[in-house]
Amino acid sequence: MSQNDAFAAAAHLHVLLRRKTGRVTDTEWMVNNVEYAQAVVSFARQRAREDGLDELLPLAERLESLVIPVRRPSAPVSAPAPLEAASDPSARYIGRLR
Repeated sequence: MSQNDAFAAAAHLHVLLRRKTGRVTDTEWMVNNVEYAQAVVSFARQRAREDGLDELLPLAERLESLVIPVRRPSAPVSAPAPLEAASDPSARYIGRLR
């Protein structure tokens, strides 16, 4: 992420939110605090949906792509390997203790 791109997106969204909704935001805080950026993006999307302010959506998406990290699904947990059959029944329990 380019810091300049993030500030530009935050500033543009700030200006449009101020003009269209009266909401004042902090551009520096948007770039440096993920939770605040998520709240501003959520607010912009909500106002776009409720008030028909579709011009907010591309700016919210741009800010989100630059500031909010992508959450990748974690690797699936694999099942433990089956224990080999042993002639002594207690051997399978001893293997688990190692």
